[in-house]
Amino acid sequence: MDEIWIGREFHSLNNLIHRYFEFSSHKREVETITGNNGWIIGYLSANADKDIYQRDIEKHFTIARSTASKVLRLMEDKGLIQRQAVAHDARLKKIVLTQKAYEVKGLMREDAEMMEQTLTKGFTEEELETLHSYIQRMKDNITNTKPARS
Repeated sequence: MDEIWIGREFHSLNNLIHRYFEFSSHKREVETITGNNGWIIGYLSANADKDIYQRDIEKHFTIARSTASKVLRLMEDKGLIQRQAVAHDARLKKIVLTQKAYEVKGLMREDAEMMEQTLTKGFTEEELETLHSYIQRMKDNITNTKPARS
C-alpha cells in the first residue's frame, strides 16, 4: 500500500473545494469578492451588534496595519463597507457592512452550505464529530510546534 501523506490529502481536498467554488451557482455575482473580503464580511456580519474598528480586524486576522488598511480601502471602493465616525473619538471610524455586502454574504452562504452538504454526504453525526476532533488536534499540533531550522 502507498504511504499516506495527510498534508497532501488536505492540499488536494483544498484544491477540489476551490474548484467547486469556481463553478458555483453564484460565482458571477461574487467574483469581485476575494477570499479575504469574504472572511472580513463574515466577521463583520457575526459582530454586527458591536462597533468594529480596523484594529479589531488586524487582531482577529493577525494581519499588519498596512495590510488591513489596504484591504479595507479596496472593500470600501467596491461598496462592501463604510467607515463611520463614532461620537466618543473623532479619530476612530467603525466599519459597517453595506447592503451590497449582506447580499453577497447571503449568496456565499448558499454556496458554502451546498459545498458542506456535498462534503459530508454519507457521514454519520458521530463520524463528523470524530473527523472534526482529528482536524482540531492536527491544527493544535501544528500551532504548538515550531518548525526545525536547518
